[in-house]
Amino acid sequence: MSTSPNRLLATIFGAVYLLVGLLGFTVTGGVGFVSTDGGLLLGIFAVNPLHNMAHLLIGAALLIAGLSTVAASKTVNTTIGAVYLLLGIVGFFIADTPLNILALNTPDHFLHLGSAIVLLGAGLGADKSVRSTHAAAI
Repeated sequence: MSTSPNRLLATIFGAVYLLVGLLGFTVTGGVGFVSTDGGLLLGIFAVNPLHNMAHLLIGAALLIAGLSTVAASKTVNTTIGAVYLLLGIVGFFIADTPLNILALNTPDHFLHLGSAIVLLGAGLGADKSVRSTHAAAI
């Protein structure tokens, strides 16, 4: 395995998000799948079972990419970073509405924005000599 910053970051973030998804179920159980008022993970971050599933899927995607190629990890880091940037921004506007199906709260928004900055920074800035398959096709 190369020492690519994107692979390392994807692997670490993937493992953390998988752990967070699993720990979330200790707070929420499986009840109220899209409840807007789930439980608090670590006493701070709002989660519900759907939010936990999202963490598991994102963690799996990051971990698989991190254990794969540099191009795959760049693509997944950039994609998930962009999604987290959008979620972090939109979250502030939907937090107190029925659209908040992930039971997001203010600490979640800032954590999503922080994750976005790190993932996008690595995806767009690190491993510059590696071209993703999508960029090569353009």
